[in-house]
Amino acid sequence: MADRKEARRGLGRGLSALMADVDPQTASPAQGSAGQGGVTRIPIEGLEPNLDQPRRSFDEDRLAELSESIRAKGVLQPLIVRRKPGSEDTYQIVAGERRWRAAQRAQLHELPVLVREFTDTEVLEVAIIENIQRADLNPIEEAAGYKQLMSRFGHTQEQMAEALGKSRSHIANLLRLLNLPDSVQKMVMDGVLSAGHARTLVTAEKPEELAQRIATKGLSVREAEKLAKAGSDKGEASKKPGSSGVGVEKDADTKALEGDLSAALGMKVYVDHKPGGESGRVTISYDTLEQLDSLCMILSRGD
Repeated sequence: MADRKEARRGLGRGLSALMADVDPQTASPAQGSAGQGGVTRIPIEGLEPNLDQPRRSFDEDRLAELSESIRAKGVLQPLIVRRKPGSEDTYQIVAGERRWRAAQRAQLHELPVLVREFTDTEVLEVAIIENIQRADLNPIEEAAGYKQLMSRFGHTQEQMAEALGKSRSHIANLLRLLNLPDSVQKMVMDGVLSAGHARTLVTAEKPEELAQRIATKGLSVREAEKLAKAGSDKGEASKKPGSSGVGVEKDADTKALEGDLSAALGMKVYVDHKPGGESGRVTISYDTLEQLDSLCMILSRGD
């Protein structure tokens, strides 16, 4: 049990290294050497990307824009690197691969870096955090980043909210989007639906059908909310999983609770509670044995 608690450390160390506010103009680095601590400059050929970097696609237009900016102004924010295991002269990029790629296009010969001592686990953690902080992430990519931090490192929504400067409700609302069907998630990733539109579909009975109607008619978020509510009012009441047909319509609080629990666990959660009653049933649905194993670990933590 102690080992698990140790593994669930806060986000502080990785995040502080990533977001280090260092002015490369005043750092006075030693040219051509890379030491622990302040900013230094090392040859660009001495850097290599992290093969476990979660983000594998780089927008070509944005990369070209960044390259032009670097050609004109240089690299203003240092990269975060660690010494490559088993090598004295090569450094692995922990955060800043886009800057490295753009700098190559701009034909720079060396880059400002901050050298940090990270374990393999911390490298992945910081890479995920960097991706979450990027401005061009779509809501599904951002939500997937939060889910990775929760499932891989045991971070809670509260920990992430405090460390990343986000509200807990922002994180919870995005995590709920991962409970939508893949086709609806793709519509969000492609910009066909906004996160606001998608949130109205999380508890809907037929989210794919409603998503198509919202996109086709170009409905506003408020109009989408009315459409989803109208579908519920037509008698498409939520039913107990595995029960025999007689459904009990769920109130808004119960549906919200289902969404919160589903987001926290990363699995679909059903809450069957009759309004005014004291008892009920919670059903958790898992899609893979890996999810079941994750659920067992969560339930056995005891903290």
